[in-house]
Amino acid sequence: MSDAMAAATLASGDEVVARFERVPFTPLHGRIMAVLGLGTFLDSYDLLAIGSALAVIFRTLHIDFVDTGLLISVAFIGQIIGAVLFGLVSEVWGRKTGFITALVIMGLFSIASAFAWNFQSLALARALLGIGLGGEAPIAGAMMTELLQRKNRGRYFLIYQSLFQWGSLLTPLIGFGLISVIGPDQGWRWLLGIGALPLVIALAARWLLPESIRWLAAKGRVGEAEAIVTRFEQSAAASGRTLSAAEPRAQGEMRWTRFGELFHAPYRRRTALCWLHWFLTYIIVAGVVSWLPSLFVRLGHLSASESLLAAVGVNVIAVVTCYLGAWFADRIGRRKLFIISYAGMALGAAIGLLEVGVLQLQGWVPYFVAANVLEAFLVINATGCYLYTAELYPTRMRAWGTSSGRAVSLVASVIGPISVGSLLASSLGAGGMFGMFLVAALLGVCVILWLGIETKGLALEEIST
Repeated sequence: MSDAMAAATLASGDEVVARFERVPFTPLHGRIMAVLGLGTFLDSYDLLAIGSALAVIFRTLHIDFVDTGLLISVAFIGQIIGAVLFGLVSEVWGRKTGFITALVIMGLFSIASAFAWNFQSLALARALLGIGLGGEAPIAGAMMTELLQRKNRGRYFLIYQSLFQWGSLLTPLIGFGLISVIGPDQGWRWLLGIGALPLVIALAARWLLPESIRWLAAKGRVGEAEAIVTRFEQSAAASGRTLSAAEPRAQGEMRWTRFGELFHAPYRRRTALCWLHWFLTYIIVAGVVSWLPSLFVRLGHLSASESLLAAVGVNVIAVVTCYLGAWFADRIGRRKLFIISYAGMALGAAIGLLEVGVLQLQGWVPYFVAANVLEAFLVINATGCYLYTAELYPTRMRAWGTSSGRAVSLVASVIGPISVGSLLASSLGAGGMFGMFLVAALLGVCVILWLGIETKGLALEEIST
């Protein structure tokens, strides 16, 4: 392509993106959000079903504290591979291809998990399932970010991400129902088998999900991008919305993805910010979410069914807080919201440390109280990581940057459950677990204060320039 042709293509791409940026939220946006959101809901379900099932699996398959931690962590190892692999795939072959392929892997190995006959077979199925889980969430997050306009991007993105929290809420409830009706020996198998539903979403996405307009424009495929933008404009017109004139807010770049660019100026500071944000958030998330039902059983002395109901109660708070985060994201900005979230996480950890580490309180109530405060705040950072990382990188490396951040969070997710298991088995016990969470949350506050960048109200092209 000559320099003149490249310049013309670039200008056309900028115009297409500017046309898209001015389109308000339409029913077409809503349909795409529904497809991506259902994928993310089932990602949450497949990821967290093992936590709900563990309350009975540890008796059915005769595993101890250490093996329980390994079973939780093995899926995260697969997710690290999936995050890196699908980050590459989505930059080279497109967001849609990566999203659908990840869903297919999730569905197939959920079926395999349901038919596991011992610890080793279940661990292998969970590891392979993890490859799909690791790929789906960051690709969907990048695609959703590229779909939304600057003014309300934070609000709509966190509403979309709330479906992950609905998965967190409904998974233990579904587990409770299945274990109560079918019995523990078969209930956990049905719970894992329901995770095959991503196969249905993959089929729907094949027909309903368009490719990312920004990705197409960045690849010089302006004609395809323009055709999709026209559909959005028609959807806005059909809804009675008047569109303003298109105003390019920043000049785009038609450059190939260089995967090492994450570590070059000007992005290395942003990479440090994002990776630390992911790690410090998810070492707490993985520890709390994966172990909570089992803690209610083993240390709180609840039955398996009662522990799942207690986990549902905790997750109700998380769902409510997710919507509060969506309300405030475009009002107070990302930095303030994340600092508040980390401070609240530190408060929850401090309460738990005081209750079980200092006052030596017994039963399930101390864990329930501390977990409620922790989950009420951690959900903001857990969902916000996807939004924030996708905002900080240009289109050519947005999915790759998000996937790399997700991979870092998965390293934390491997370390977290194993660390919690080791602390619980040591003389430090649950007090040591809450102490670890407290240190991580306080470090998170420092990271956002030191490296944080405000992104509210800016177009993606402005942020990444």
